[in-house]
Order: sequence, then structure tokens, then C-alpha cells
Amino acid sequence: MKNKLELFQRQHLPVLNRYLEKYLTKLEGEQTLKDAMLYSVAAGGKRIRPLLIMAICSEADQQIDTNVYAVASSLELLHTYSLIHDDLPEMDNDDLRRGRLTNHKKFGQAIAVLAGDGLLTTAFECLGKTTLSSNVKVRLMTALAEAAGPQGMVSGQTADIEGEHKRLSLAQLQQLHQHKTGALINYACYAGCVLGDLSAEKQEQVQRFGATFGLAFQIYDDILDVVATEDQLGKAVHKDQSEHKNTYPGLVGLDGAYQHLDAALQQALTSLNILKEMGMSTELLNGFLDYFMRRKKK
Repeated sequence: MKNKLELFQRQHLPVLNRYLEKYLTKLEGEQTLKDAMLYSVAAGGKRIRPLLIMAICSEADQQIDTNVYAVASSLELLHTYSLIHDDLPEMDNDDLRRGRLTNHKKFGQAIAVLAGDGLLTTAFECLGKTTLSSNVKVRLMTALAEAAGPQGMVSGQTADIEGEHKRLSLAQLQQLHQHKTGALINYACYAGCVLGDLSAEKQEQVQRFGATFGLAFQIYDDILDVVATEDQLGKAVHKDQSEHKNTYPGLVGLDGAYQHLDAALQQALTSLNILKEMGMSTELLNGFLDYFMRRKKK
């Protein structure tokens, strides 16, 4: 029997993917730029961040309508920009992403930079074209800019680069991940709460769930770089150690990393239990934690 989240993905991710493709195809602009943007967006991936938005809306009994798909798509557009730029020679210098050539290997470095620029900018255009109230648009745009910019993801990326060849403390590594990976996941939870019109008490627990889920996500990514193969991940592995990056396995060992992963998952589960006591459905959100459980058993 498929769990509820898998069925939810099967129902909504194809619609989301069609929305993304249609949105990018309809943009007016140079065809090469549009092709490069669509190339990376259409490469697929887990779509964890937009899926979180839609799942929270569903748990809040909010219909997943065109506006919800648009908000979810805007986050995926922005996330994809970050991946394109992360893969550039000046950053992680990767040749593969999701089992395909990275954008700069396919289209050249200059076009890849511009494709990322285009995706970042049009993410806010996508939000602006919704029929949501002006107040909601402003709240979402402001929160997305904060999560993606110098107070969020970009700050984390900077700390990651400057931390190479240095040994960070565990607290410093956690702060780095909170910005680099956690900021967009936290935004996804915030956006779902805003669209679902959740109470302040429920929003607090959903965002606590998002913070600990985001931490678990990054710890697990660090672990996979050690234990997974290139075929499993669709990208190069063992790069963190060779590039002297700070990771959980590097700081606390592989067993220690799994212990920190388990602790983060338990904290996330605690928030979901509190939400359940408040009368909110949590089956979909529990499914996000099952992702780690299933992968750990393989």
C-alpha cells in the first residue's frame, strides 16, 4: 500500500511540472535562455520544497488551486537557479546534476549564469501574477527574498565557501546549514501556513517541524556524499572531503552523523505530534520523515 504522501505526489507533482513548463514556455525572451532555464527545471528532482507548500495546504484543508501551484512553482524556480549557480566552476564545479550534464556543461558558463539570473527574477514575477490578495503577495515575496538572499541562502553559501580549509565548530556548521539549506525549507513551511491560513500556534509548530526537517535533510545529504554512489545520486560523490568542506561526518564521524539525524527527526516528530493534538492532520507531513527512514534501511 502506498503511503498518503506518495499518492499525493502522484496526484500533484505532474500538475506542478506542467505548470512550470507552461510558465517558462510562455515567457517572452531569447529562446536559448528559455531553453537553458527549462533544461534545469525539467531535470526533475524530489521537489521537496514545493511539495511541502502543497502538503501543508492540504493538511490545512486549503484547496490546492492555481495560486498554490504558482507559489510552489515560484519556489522551485528560485531553488533551481541556486542549483545552476552552485554547479558553476566558481562554486562546486560539478559536471552532473540529477544524472544529466549541469547547465554550464550543456549551454556554456555565460548562458548558465544568465539562466540562473532569469529563474531567480521570474520567481518573483510568478508570485506577482497570482490572484492572491496584495497583502499575501507582499508577505510571500518579502519572506522569499529574505530566505533566498543575504540573510538566508546566499549567506549560507558564503559561509560554506569561506569555511573550506577551516574546521568549523558544530554550532557554526548548524548555522551554516540553517541558512544554506534550511532557509528555503523554512520558507516553504511559512508559505504553506500563509496559504492555509493556519493559526499562530499551528504555524509555530509547522515552522519548528520545517527547521528540524531542514537540518535532517542537510545531515542526510552530508551522509549520502560518503555512503552513496554516483549512480544513486545522479551527481559526483565524495566531493565534500576532497574539497575540505565542513560536514557532519567530517566533524562527528559517520555514526555521529546518523545520531544527529535521528535526533533531528525525533524533534520534527515531536512538532507533528503537537499539531495532531491541536486537531490538525499530519499524515502527509509524517510522510516526509518516512523518506529518511526508508532510505536508511536500504
